[in-house]
Amino acid sequence: MEFGFILKKLISTFIMPLSIGLILGMIGLYFLYKSSFKKAKIFLTISLFWILIIGYSPFSNQLLHPLESQYQTLQTIPKDIKYILLLGGDMKNRGWEALRLYHLIPNCKIITSGYECRGKIPEAIKIAKILELSGIPKKDIIINSKPKDTREEALIIKDILGDKKFILITSASHMPRSIAIFNKVGLYPIPAPTAYWIKDTDRALSFTDGYSIYKTERAWHEYVGLLWGKIRGQI
Repeated sequence: MEFGFILKKLISTFIMPLSIGLILGMIGLYFLYKSSFKKAKIFLTISLFWILIIGYSPFSNQLLHPLESQYQTLQTIPKDIKYILLLGGDMKNRGWEALRLYHLIPNCKIITSGYECRGKIPEAIKIAKILELSGIPKKDIIINSKPKDTREEALIIKDILGDKKFILITSASHMPRSIAIFNKVGLYPIPAPTAYWIKDTDRALSFTDGYSIYKTERAWHEYVGLLWGKIRGQI
């Protein structure tokens, strides 16, 4: 795996909200053990309040809403669509959306995408096998296991499909950045967002919880990705 890609993933881990909170806490503990109590109180207090905020459901929803509200679930399928691009290895949400659309579109093909993030088998191959077990003929599945990020996926899809129309399936929060990246390379997919993280059951009066921290991290990751994409001219 390329060193630059590993370095990017490592840096992104340290600038995520929970990591920031933990780093602030560790700095506070450092000053505590050094008997610098004033500094310790400052950093430990900031760390505690930071984690409380990022785990507060209304806060995480406020971050997610501008991302998830840009595109709606695909209901009306345009004519002449023959390809469905499934980004990533999320079978629980994205995979089921691919199955739903596949059965609505005659003679279409599903393109699976995703490298070997964990383990030796690429996500694209894992999802392809699950799709086969779900009844999708092998001839209707195109495996795209090389790209490591959305830009690489866009460039490879451009080589595969050229100017052919296709549906793009990814999480609702990732869709705005994905569309921007695909548009930048001259592709204009039809968005089919899924995996909406904001739930109707989310309440304003709630306490910090792990799911809300996860939602905050999802949104944060996308905003950082959008900023980085603009800096590099990929969006």
